[in-house]
Amino acid sequence: MASPFAAISFSFFLFSFLSFAQSSTIGVTYISRLLEIQNRERAPPSVQIAAAYGVLHRLLPSHSSSFEFGIVSKEQCGGDSCFIISNHPSSSGHGAPEILITGVTGVEIMAGLHWYLKYWCGSHISWDKTGGAQLLSVPDSGSFPRVQEAGILIQRPIPWNYYQNAVTSSYTSAWWDWKRWEKEIDWMALQGINLPLAFTGQEAIWQKVFRNFNISHVDLKDFFGGPAFLAWSRMGNLHGWGGPLPQSWLDQQLLLQKKILARMYELGMTPVLPAFSGNVPAALKYIFPSAKITRLGNWFTVGGNPRWCCTYLLDATDPLFIEIGKAFIQQQLKEYGRTGHIYNCDTFDENTPPVDDPEYISSLGAAIFKGMQSGDSNAIWLMQGWLFSYDPFWRPPQMKALLHSVPMGRLVVLDLFAEVKPIWITSEQFYGVPYIWCMLHNFAGNIEMYGILDAVASGPVEARTSENSTMVGVGMSMEGIEQNPVVYDLMSEMAFQHNKVDVKVWIALYSTRRYGKSVPEIQDAWNILYQTVYNCTDGSYVSAPT
Repeated sequence: MASPFAAISFSFFLFSFLSFAQSSTIGVTYISRLLEIQNRERAPPSVQIAAAYGVLHRLLPSHSSSFEFGIVSKEQCGGDSCFIISNHPSSSGHGAPEILITGVTGVEIMAGLHWYLKYWCGSHISWDKTGGAQLLSVPDSGSFPRVQEAGILIQRPIPWNYYQNAVTSSYTSAWWDWKRWEKEIDWMALQGINLPLAFTGQEAIWQKVFRNFNISHVDLKDFFGGPAFLAWSRMGNLHGWGGPLPQSWLDQQLLLQKKILARMYELGMTPVLPAFSGNVPAALKYIFPSAKITRLGNWFTVGGNPRWCCTYLLDATDPLFIEIGKAFIQQQLKEYGRTGHIYNCDTFDENTPPVDDPEYISSLGAAIFKGMQSGDSNAIWLMQGWLFSYDPFWRPPQMKALLHSVPMGRLVVLDLFAEVKPIWITSEQFYGVPYIWCMLHNFAGNIEMYGILDAVASGPVEARTSENSTMVGVGMSMEGIEQNPVVYDLMSEMAFQHNKVDVKVWIALYSTRRYGKSVPEIQDAWNILYQTVYNCTDGSYVSAPT
């Protein structure tokens, strides 16, 4: 059966994919060793396929038998990760699968399913709070639209598709249970996200680590923030506010994290785990009086009250820093049983170093990485690049000192606000260090209609195809989710787009998918939205603080 929507979307498909652009960068060569390790350590194909069927059953239980999934090698994809959509060879039989979707991992399979549902069935998948899934346009089993006989092969132009921000856990997911997390992981897989931040439950890990350094449970009561403020407690911006945390909550969050990680690994994702940034409880300075521990200044904390503000930072050059960093990585490995070898650490996120001497900054960076590497010899440091966007302290000498303090390929930077303030352009591609082009978009979980669709549709492609590009991924680094679904629909798609997207054509298809049919008045309205609030370039877009 042919789909009217498929006929409309096929011209868009050809426009976007007829000629593949450059599919590798200098940055990708730097991380190639890690990619090989991750491929070897990924869950078995049978596990990933089973996890993919689980997503399908939760999304379209009545159509579970209409699809067949399989894992293929990168060689079958032309050397890069991909998904392949084809007509099932047995589709003529009653009750037989109609569409075969294969991919390098379970994530690619799910991205392929989403692609088919979008561009052959005219469906739309979003968060429940932003309309949920429009699946009424999906035909009954036995009537699925067929793709061209040769099938559809879509490669990733860049290896990684990153998701979340260090503060998303507080703005959005502080109170989520497993049911909500399962739905989010399903959404991630359908969007092709393979590098999600996984920060849940780390306080229980820290409790065990600090116990080995003679820090008691009582000492930690004023260290951990409450559930909705943990993001800033973890970053060393405040302490104790909203706490203390009951032991039952700590234990429950650790169990939740184990479920989250298990599902991510089953789908073939690489969860990004936290690493030690130097943030320590006050008691540590009394237990280790000779340690280089500094009390930081006030960070927008309530009334500047020292009960909540002015946290303690262990200098990365102190030998104790590496000990704690190693212990934290090892405790996570002990609890979780495995790792994807990528760790997030943001020691200087809104915390400026005490001196600007490049040699000192280089020693800090080297020590931070050594703490990770001591616990995991294959560790990669993933760092938010927000500090380079807002803090004038980070001039070229200081940036180079930090970025070059780690062996090439062992540090990856998130160009966190690239749709508005891309650092890659002004920093000689972050001075040779691999980076991920990220759309920040949302500050503080605010619910407003805005975005810059033109920048999203072109920015990642321009960065990837630029001379001497060190880009290794795209990402969504919003502070809060469940808003402006059109922005995230397009940004997710950029993980598979090789060329710039014609947003005017794309938005017409989007409105048809979102509402299940083409309505001229609705398309006119979306054209107005696209030309106004969804290309917001008047400056207000960048005014909100973290």
